[in-house]
Amino acid sequence: MTDSEMISSGTGLTQHASGNPDRPYDEINISRREFWATTAAEREKTFAVLREQRPISWQPPLEDNLLPVEDDYGYWAITTYRHLVEVTRRNDDFLSGPGIVGDNMPTEMLESAQSIIAMDPPRHTKLRRLVSSAFTPKQMRRIEDRIKANAKRCVDNLIEKAEASPDGRVDWVSECGALLPMHNFNDMMGVPEGEREKTSAEMSTLMAWGDDEITGSDMEQKFGAMFQALVFMHELSAKTVAERRESPQSDLFTALAQAEVDGEQLTDHEIGSFFVLLTIAGNDTTRQSLAHGVRALTTNPEQRAWLMEDLEGRVNTAVEEIVRWATPIMTFRRTAARDTELDGVQISAGDKLIMFYSSANRDSDGIDRPNELDLSRSPNPHISFGGGGIHHCLGNQLARFQLRALFVELLTRCPDIVAEEPELSPGSFFHVVKRMQCTPFPA
Repeated sequence: MTDSEMISSGTGLTQHASGNPDRPYDEINISRREFWATTAAEREKTFAVLREQRPISWQPPLEDNLLPVEDDYGYWAITTYRHLVEVTRRNDDFLSGPGIVGDNMPTEMLESAQSIIAMDPPRHTKLRRLVSSAFTPKQMRRIEDRIKANAKRCVDNLIEKAEASPDGRVDWVSECGALLPMHNFNDMMGVPEGEREKTSAEMSTLMAWGDDEITGSDMEQKFGAMFQALVFMHELSAKTVAERRESPQSDLFTALAQAEVDGEQLTDHEIGSFFVLLTIAGNDTTRQSLAHGVRALTTNPEQRAWLMEDLEGRVNTAVEEIVRWATPIMTFRRTAARDTELDGVQISAGDKLIMFYSSANRDSDGIDRPNELDLSRSPNPHISFGGGGIHHCLGNQLARFQLRALFVELLTRCPDIVAEEPELSPGSFFHVVKRMQCTPFPA
């Protein structure tokens, strides 16, 4: 069956009823394309009203959904800090298995791309245990020198491209921000050197379903590009795993190839799904935090000055605040397992809930002075890596190590770097900076 036949027939779609067709939608509609085409600051004005007046509101389906589903009537919008944490930790009531994005994705795509992040216990518990050892602070310290070397490599490239530019300007994303997580994650996984840029490009395509510039505007074209990205990643994974079974190395592909769950090895498909998930999570979250962070240092010079007074000593708290400020993943979805309630609101079995991290990280009930960038903020209870619970981000320590290494290297060598207004990619999932001109050495 072709992509277009699948689209028209609905074959492969996640057909989960969502909501009551007679339930009225909230008068504030945060599902509109126009809403997600604005800036985070503009969206925050709307979120602030919802948090105060209707923190759990019933919303129509997202307008940027790839595919309409006949019985998808909408979702509950979770906008406050405390409600988001509660939903995250009630994993028996609010499931991840039906999918973690608000969009209606083909089942094949979900199974090939989301792995443990879209699983529930007991399967989730077993598989998460397999990879968790690769992301401990001890393991991160083991590869710290490599992370620092890659940070230097990326800043070298940024400076070289800026010096070759007639006006000293260069795109931050393509020449620095996107390179660091690509190199570090591929080092950990053991991706062959010649496949790394292709891997990063294919994953960018997969995650840019709302950006017509990248995937095209035609629906069949979009799905063709996305499925091709998945095919490439799974084929590369299977090839590399076969090589590691013959010649083990000290990388994550080898660990996954040798891992066992209850006496059974992971299948090539399961390892491929891990590879896709970890490539997405390992690249985009760090990439977006770096971009929004460099821009924040430009627009908040007093905060940059404070940081520069003791860069090595203050970078840890600065990184936490930059991650909160960026909130690189803006939403995650859950699905109600049964009829239940949330703070007095009746939730029906099969209802979707979308947790708005970008709203929760600006909730004054969870974060003091949330609309101020404060690089000295400590403690910093942001929930950019999840609100606790079983799906808390495995790679949070890796992200922190990368951000610290890059900002120390960058601000040591380019202390006055200026980042211009970013070009944002549309969409409600990742907080994507698509392009952003910067001047490492302003006149």
